[in-house]
Amino acid sequence: MSTPALDRTATTDAPILDILAERWSTRIFDATSTIDEEALASALEAARWAPTAANTQPWRVIVARRGSDAHTKVLDSLMGFNSAWAGDAGALLVFVAETTRDGEPMAWAQYDTGQAAAHFTVQAHANGLSTHQMGGFDRAAISAAFELGEEFTPISVMAVGELGDIRTASEEMQQRENAPRVRRPIAETAIVNN
Repeated sequence: MSTPALDRTATTDAPILDILAERWSTRIFDATSTIDEEALASALEAARWAPTAANTQPWRVIVARRGSDAHTKVLDSLMGFNSAWAGDAGALLVFVAETTRDGEPMAWAQYDTGQAAAHFTVQAHANGLSTHQMGGFDRAAISAAFELGEEFTPISVMAVGELGDIRTASEEMQQRENAPRVRRPIAETAIVNN
């Protein structure tokens, strides 16, 4: 039985690229499929080419495939509801910012790391992978588990994998997945727009 496709395309106030309107963050991953290595490599390559201040490239990534010790470490760091569903993803990625270099602060490191993660999500979606970014994790646990130096700050964890079958999810999960997609209007977002 095939998984029914969910149409989660955003209703936008102005035209945007289809790939951006169609991308959404699922919490339902296929726990039996392995990560598509070619699609993963492509998404990592897109992240590599994200713009960075002065081409400093102040971001790193931990790629933890399901079944590995690294995956267990990342999964153990997740907090609350995230730990209930994220383990089904084929991989968990930790995006890490290099916030200091040679003892000097890297002022744009977190911003640039976010851009790398955003590029990753768009390319992953284009390649048929689903993603979900999380801020609910223990940063100190990640730093300790992967022996990150003080110059590195874990920013986000991203679940990546094949979309799962919503019909097998709990009622609570189905409600979350089927909830309307909403964003604050630009008119309420732009501080100045003249």
